[in-house]
Amino acid sequence: MLHPKIDVQITLLTFFRVVLVPSVAIASLFVSTTLLEVNFTEPYIALAIIAALLTLLVMARDAVQQATLIGARGLSLAGRVGMGWLAVVGVLLFLGYATKSSEIFSRRALFLWFLLTPPLLVAAMLGVQQWLRALLVSSRNSRSAVIVGTTKMALELARTLHQRPELGLKLRCVFTDEECGGRHPDVAMRVALRKLSEAEIRKGGRIRDYVNANRIDVVFLAGELHAPGIRAICDELHDTTSSVYLIPDVSLYDLMQARVGDVDGIPVIALCESPLQGGRGALKRVTDIVFATLMLIVAAPVMLLIALAIKLDSPGRVFFKQDRYGLDGGRIVVYKFRTMTACENGAVVVQAKRNDARVTRVGRFLRRTSLDELPQLINVLQGRMSLVGPRPHAVAHNEEYRKLISGYMIRHKVTPGITGLAQVSGCRGETSTLDEMRRRVQYDLEYLRRWTP
Repeated sequence: MLHPKIDVQITLLTFFRVVLVPSVAIASLFVSTTLLEVNFTEPYIALAIIAALLTLLVMARDAVQQATLIGARGLSLAGRVGMGWLAVVGVLLFLGYATKSSEIFSRRALFLWFLLTPPLLVAAMLGVQQWLRALLVSSRNSRSAVIVGTTKMALELARTLHQRPELGLKLRCVFTDEECGGRHPDVAMRVALRKLSEAEIRKGGRIRDYVNANRIDVVFLAGELHAPGIRAICDELHDTTSSVYLIPDVSLYDLMQARVGDVDGIPVIALCESPLQGGRGALKRVTDIVFATLMLIVAAPVMLLIALAIKLDSPGRVFFKQDRYGLDGGRIVVYKFRTMTACENGAVVVQAKRNDARVTRVGRFLRRTSLDELPQLINVLQGRMSLVGPRPHAVAHNEEYRKLISGYMIRHKVTPGITGLAQVSGCRGETSTLDEMRRRVQYDLEYLRRWTP
């Protein structure tokens, strides 16, 4: 199950890619053979399985737009489906020729299948999109958004969000003063904003405080923002888990290195967003489930022995549960084998140090070998954690370091992991100095920048 803060659009389109596309290819072959009264025997079953796998590999990535806030411009839906299906047909014809197996199939049935599948795929896609649009109109499935700036483009974006609820974004506030990179709206603009939505119009105040207090998901930066203004606002938003997008002046396009996209035709630049949205996030989630399940099966005997050793070594529970921050800064409960006599989970959590008297004899071995982390495989199956990602810290430590390290909260744009780039790069154990934690955060941010499926 994907994390609940990941938008429903991502979940449903991912389901479509993984399940519906190959299912349509199989159903189309079955319908074709049935219409021509051809028995759907073992060769056709094998063909259906091969076609489903090829369809998934060739079309799942390109048949539907990436399920992110920013849309990707390209060929039409029908055009992409047609090109993808032609590639599948080409591979199947080559396999039939190479294996000399084409003679066992009805050519009429195959020809009908080749013609029937593309329109069925397009119809299935449009049906899913219409269903998705209806779901996103519901406010409970919407993500909250704010706009910083009061330019014409900001007004146009507000109008779009009001007129297109299926985009899944609900405008909560518009920041208008010069400090926020905009200007105080005149009466006409204020009236227009009021007509467009129920969004609050604010002058002054810190954007970060509002975003954190109201758990805003998306921040749009609009206006004639010079570079220092953008930097100041972005630095302020580093202490949030919001995705940040710039609505640029068209003249800035050639100067920007960030990825340019659009929200229903309105240009925006992604300054900060999760790299694990859409199909990429689903691929990582499926990988986590498969490998975590296998690892739990293999590790089960070892975990039973560890549990017995903990009970014999010291009084107390076998497992230690601690609140930490997960994806988008939401609280999660992380499981570990108990390695200490004291189990802290409050406003103050003292890090374990070398030769810490609180660590038990068995706990010393578990911490040295990282076997105390094995119960987090359960967290992975729950969707709270991933096998690989930035390590989650105790809530008390998060609240401390987010005030001291710029960009610290950006780590939470992805699901936290049992291990991460920082750990395999040598940043393990106690962080006795602020520089050590800064180095660990730098590795975490590097992981976000470089992650690919």
